[in-house]
Amino acid sequence: MGRVIIDVSMSIDGFVAGPDDSESQPLGENGERLHEWMFRHDQPQAGDVPSAKPPDARVVEELMASIGAVVIGRRTFDLGLRHWGDVPFPAPCFVVTHRPRAELAMSNGSFTFITEGPAVALRRAREAAGDRDVAVMGGDTGRQCLAAGLIDELHIHLVPVLLGRGVRLFEHADADPIGWEIADVTPSPYVTHVRYRMPRP
Repeated sequence: MGRVIIDVSMSIDGFVAGPDDSESQPLGENGERLHEWMFRHDQPQAGDVPSAKPPDARVVEELMASIGAVVIGRRTFDLGLRHWGDVPFPAPCFVVTHRPRAELAMSNGSFTFITEGPAVALRRAREAAGDRDVAVMGGDTGRQCLAAGLIDELHIHLVPVLLGRGVRLFEHADADPIGWEIADVTPSPYVTHVRYRMPRP
């Protein structure tokens, strides 16, 4: 069985989206700056040999190849669908929602709407993913899965920008400390990719 991961770009002051998100601005004010690195990976990086793939391109390619299903929050779905024009990954997506609707088929997958909560959505996603990974998208859904101990790995793309305001992934100041292992660190001129692993008994 694959891993359950949160893969997210984050400012160095801890925000995964800017404030005042909307349909016209799904990542909030200045939130698009968190994802600029994804569109720069075709540029050569310092020290690369001509045939080497830039580190940011490798990170994106490996992520896309690993994902077998997605669990996504309803607000992320509502704000993102028009901009994606399809599923966010070429895989079945399970939307955690209190507002049920019929399954939505897309070119590269489908959206299935789950009203029983993130744990049920994750179970359905793991069944669909088989041996591949399940990605969890959306700040609130990600926080719920973290609080329930359902996340195996955190993939944080740390962007050298201060947003000052916005949406945070980590909002558990009163929770018990949770220790994670650093599994991998990949730097580039635009972002630092850090992969954390939850130790399991």
